[in-house]
Amino acid sequence: AMDPQQRLLLEVAWETLEDAGQIPEELKGSKTGVFIGIGTHDYSIMLWQQPVSEPYATTGTGNCIAANRISYSFDFKGPSLAVDTACSSSLVAVHLACQSIWTGESELALAGGVNMLLLPTIMVGFSKGGFMSSEGKCKSFDAGADGYVRGEGAGLVLLKPLSQAQADGDDIYGVILSSAVNQDGLSDGMAAPNPVAQEAVLREAYQKVGIDPSQVDYVEAHGTGT
Repeated sequence: AMDPQQRLLLEVAWETLEDAGQIPEELKGSKTGVFIGIGTHDYSIMLWQQPVSEPYATTGTGNCIAANRISYSFDFKGPSLAVDTACSSSLVAVHLACQSIWTGESELALAGGVNMLLLPTIMVGFSKGGFMSSEGKCKSFDAGADGYVRGEGAGLVLLKPLSQAQADGDDIYGVILSSAVNQDGLSDGMAAPNPVAQEAVLREAYQKVGIDPSQVDYVEAHGTGT
């Protein structure tokens, strides 16, 4: 009765804690937040096509439970929520996790996302809408780009205040200095980007922490060619 996305997140949550050198038993009752980007509900559609007598089907298919089940399993007391902002869901989850840490709401945070493709219907719909690449290839920022390719998997990061991570002697893979979120508003179409809005959110992220854009020498971007 449980969406495999929930199981996958439980597995990756454990691997993330293990990779970070954290002992789950010692985190019980802690203000550890869980912020999960999740938007698809293929399994829910499949399960609820017929009357369901299984009581666990309700929690098994709720996207909010994808985050809540992690908090329940590890006895985390911080915020626990699911985020759906389409392609940016995981990044917005990380943004919210950072905000929670910076305000002291969370001491630690698991943040990331999951996606599994279980039904052909959404794929067909996206194809008819012109979103999918006719070649089955992403050619980001290429003049020949004609759409994107859907993928599946899960990924999480463990976030902690830098000073605490240093004091604890943790391995530190990277430091998030700032984050920002906005929306395109009105553009050429619901799925079309708005360059003005995208520039604005970048400027906001730089200004928050006093970074001159000219200091940035590496950018990783989401550009699927839709």
